[in-house]
Amino acid sequence: MSTVRRVAILGGVRIPFCRQNTAYADVGNLGMSVRTLGALVERFGLHGKQLGEVAMGAVIKHPSDWNLGREAALSSGLSPLTPGITLQRACGTSLDSIITVANKIAVGQIESGIGGGSDTTSDVPIVYGKALRSRLLAANRAKTTGDKIKALVSGFRFSEFKPEFPGVAEPRTGKSMGAHCEDMAKQWNISREEQDAWAVSSHKKLAAAYESGFFSDMVVPFRGVERDNILRPDTNLEKLATLKPAFDKVSGRGTLTAANSTPLTDGASAVLLGSEQWAVDNGLEVQAYLRDAHVSAVDFVHGEGLLMAPTIAVAEILKRNNLSLQDFDIYEIHEAFAAQVLCTLRAWESADYCRERLGLDAPLGAIDPAKINPMGSSLAAGHPFAATGGRVIAAAAKQLAQRGGGRALVSICTAGGMGVVAIVER
Repeated sequence: MSTVRRVAILGGVRIPFCRQNTAYADVGNLGMSVRTLGALVERFGLHGKQLGEVAMGAVIKHPSDWNLGREAALSSGLSPLTPGITLQRACGTSLDSIITVANKIAVGQIESGIGGGSDTTSDVPIVYGKALRSRLLAANRAKTTGDKIKALVSGFRFSEFKPEFPGVAEPRTGKSMGAHCEDMAKQWNISREEQDAWAVSSHKKLAAAYESGFFSDMVVPFRGVERDNILRPDTNLEKLATLKPAFDKVSGRGTLTAANSTPLTDGASAVLLGSEQWAVDNGLEVQAYLRDAHVSAVDFVHGEGLLMAPTIAVAEILKRNNLSLQDFDIYEIHEAFAAQVLCTLRAWESADYCRERLGLDAPLGAIDPAKINPMGSSLAAGHPFAATGGRVIAAAAKQLAQRGGGRALVSICTAGGMGVVAIVER
């Protein structure tokens, strides 16, 4: 095993993120992945090149999408000798795929690779219940035509045709992510007004980033869409105040709405990584470096907040790198819900939480709000589960490149009570 090397982030590409059942309703994960990888290949002049790995991911996918990484790579313009793999860690999927490729580069197993992901909540797999599946399998196993017919019709009920749709509830609790986040908002006393203000700010910042040209080389048109169609530059607190709670509709204390929560979204992203020497050999400028990454989990089944794992992951990665929470120029915090971000920030400022849960002598402290998600985040852009990490890493790296240096902290909460975080620096 060779010495650990620095891993260069060379840039990222994504298609505009689109609300469920709009522009990408009939595209699917493979189509979105091919467009995104193809655009990355074109941007960086990778036609015919053999990379060490293409790692893509998807959370909601069909059985036919058995290896999106490989299938998308074969249609991207890369050399067909480029291997591909498909990964999944809920909302942290594409950050994990980037970490996977980066680790291989760091230890010298490969020189270059792509990490990313796609997700659709429009083209979801719809299956039939266990009774009909068992019936069809029995008919398939039968040897004679008569036995096949008997297997199909014996005891048949029309109710067996009722389909099963993929759910977004936590299997261990039966509660949606939004319901879990409502619990967190109540625990941390996060008000509706704070959440709405955070959502409005996200839209304003993303709109300003588009107007400034920040995304001109990062977001590629697809299906006639040039910008994230969730984005509402004209949104305001007055409009958001008229919305009803989306998850806690009966207690009179619900604060999460459709506007301060991310909508179901379709989209894809990809990020090019390489060793420093590979970047030089291919004439590519390094935007930033992936310094470190970490994953943590919480026991949400027994009372911890489902989306609080990033608080732990950040504390652990800071300790490993001898850094404080204030040692960053940019904080890219995924906005699954405005309340989730606000709970995280409040927890880091809490002496009790940092002592009792994080084992620290003092709170991690506050962050300058101006440094958090400067180019907007998921509340305005949308959140295709497996594509958000690629969006965030690409945005962080480009901001550091434009600044000429600095350090960024990336944080993503995930279903299943996990948090994936990373340090990006230049």
